[in-house]
Amino acid sequence: MHIFIRRRTVATATFLVAAGLGLTACADTSGEQPVPVAAAPSSSAAPGTVPLDTPDTKPALTLTDQNGNPYDLVKRTAGHPTLLYFGYTHCPDVCPTTMADIALAARKLPSADRADLRVVFVSTDPARDTPLRLRRWLGAIDPSFTGLTGDFAAVQKAARTLGVGISAPVRHKDGTVTVSHGAEVFAFSPKDDRAHLFYTSGTSERRYAADLPKLIKGETP
Repeated sequence: MHIFIRRRTVATATFLVAAGLGLTACADTSGEQPVPVAAAPSSSAAPGTVPLDTPDTKPALTLTDQNGNPYDLVKRTAGHPTLLYFGYTHCPDVCPTTMADIALAARKLPSADRADLRVVFVSTDPARDTPLRLRRWLGAIDPSFTGLTGDFAAVQKAARTLGVGISAPVRHKDGTVTVSHGAEVFAFSPKDDRAHLFYTSGTSERRYAADLPKLIKGETP
């Protein structure tokens, strides 16, 4: 897996370099990774949030959810605090760690706030990430999360509206698969359905836990 680092502005690029974030690469070396049954928070130091100079509009995207039903991202998350991430279930490290950290943080919220929060995982490897695969994978992390899969071109177009780089999965002769995608988590406010910030790869569970109550109220941490 190659992780693209987003460069929206010079200030953002400077922040990411200062945080020690560069391009990393890894690959799915097995044909099918086992679905995780438990996860612990990451031990990485939280790079924190990156404010957006111009808030991002939620991408228009309709795909199939983990239950096999159509899911209109804009309509189904309208007016709800929403965290959006592009990744894939066979990812050996970044994707499951990111989802696990968010899940652990979300569990600390009051029940009403937890019910209001939307966490959406969009697959960048739709050929392998079937609805059943997504349901099992997310079910082991947090069954309330939404997993989406479908047309790769549509996913790539939606990601690009947020400045996220995604490349089609590449299968190598030795059976490994390389999937390249941005690793940011976008936080959309319930007040205007726009993202005023994103979280960089490696953000800790502690940081999400501190920020989620504010995000749910429509505040910017």
